Amino acid sequence: MARLVDKLTPLGVSKKRKPGYYGDGAGLYLQVSPSGSKSWVFRFTLSGKQREMGLGAVHTVTLPEARATAREHRLLLLEGKDPLEVRKASRLNEALERAKMMTFDQCAAAYIAAHRSAWKNAKHASQWGNTLETYASPIIGKLPVALIDTALIVQVLQPIWASKTETATRLRGRIESILDWATVSKYRQGENPARWRGHLDNLLADPGRSKRVEHHPALPWQEVGAFMAALRGQKGIAAKAVELAILTACRSGEIRLATWSEFDLDAALWVIPAERMKAKREHRVPLSAAALALLESLPCMGELVFPGTKPGKPLSDMSLTAVLRRMNRGDISMHGFRSSFRDWCAESLANSFPREVCEHALAHSLPDKVEAAYRRGDLIEKRTMLMQAWADYCGRVPDVASVTPIRKVA
Repeated sequence: MARLVDKLTPLGVSKKRKPGYYGDGAGLYLQVSPSGSKSWVFRFTLSGKQREMGLGAVHTVTLPEARATAREHRLLLLEGKDPLEVRKASRLNEALERAKMMTFDQCAAAYIAAHRSAWKNAKHASQWGNTLETYASPIIGKLPVALIDTALIVQVLQPIWASKTETATRLRGRIESILDWATVSKYRQGENPARWRGHLDNLLADPGRSKRVEHHPALPWQEVGAFMAALRGQKGIAAKAVELAILTACRSGEIRLATWSEFDLDAALWVIPAERMKAKREHRVPLSAAALALLESLPCMGELVFPGTKPGKPLSDMSLTAVLRRMNRGDISMHGFRSSFRDWCAESLANSFPREVCEHALAHSLPDKVEAAYRRGDLIEKRTMLMQAWADYCGRVPDVASVTPIRKVA
């Protein structure tokens, strides 16, 4: 009589070469793949559906071990349990146990390392690390990431939510991203306790209402002409960089890292590549007569238009700020000149350029998505006229009316 179970032998297993399934009985099979590799498979039927689960390779799991494992699975079936689901739950529990050893700080470091290459610059990664180290790590840094809950997140955010609202909102978003990463990586389960909408918005004040956004201090546009006259009296390449930033309404980083290869002086055009732009889109800047004259007056000392003191290195951001301080204008910032330009566009009675032309000059995306979809050009011809009008305005110093006192009657 043929045997119903334990039909295979170790010698027989070693001799099997033809691809296929070879039954040992009671649901246990030896599987030989087309490539010749061998493994154990347990087949079973549950709720009318045939299922299959692997038990391991022959070179790792012996025949007696495979039979013992298959028997354990048959016992689960007698209890009405699905061996595959039981194994899945067991592996998940093991992962959660391992997660208890994975701290928030470790997850934060792993997240930053994974995303660093996609961030715009090293400064962004540094800001991430600094805010987390300053505000989050002292409270949750050494805790297992699986144990971080809403109460702990509120404990991190609440002390700075009203006094440092912008920092706090960025910190919350960074914690949320790290916890999402930890969940996908199987280091924690459940809802994200740092989620804002429908969660923390019930526990913390709306950041948009709790404190007004502090804008970069800007020079009133009516004072730009007088400021430019004083600026042109300053010596040094940093002062020239400040002047070009004002004339082009560009960000200081775009100015400092500018290279001569980006400029076509014959066409009066500066093309800033996408990788150097905040929005990661190429930006064409029409050059006014004043901007061209400034560039033509600069010595060419390498690829950088505004080289720093160290060979091959650009001017530092503080070099431009230092120019303002030498002029006793610590009340304004470099970025604020973009606001001066935008205010001039909006408020000057002599200016009639459309809003979208002014926004394109600042490399801003149009807020109306429908409008932006239809306006795919960059309005370069109109912006050429706009930037020349701005340069002309910057070159005019308003007359200061002189008042002659009326002679006192004796």
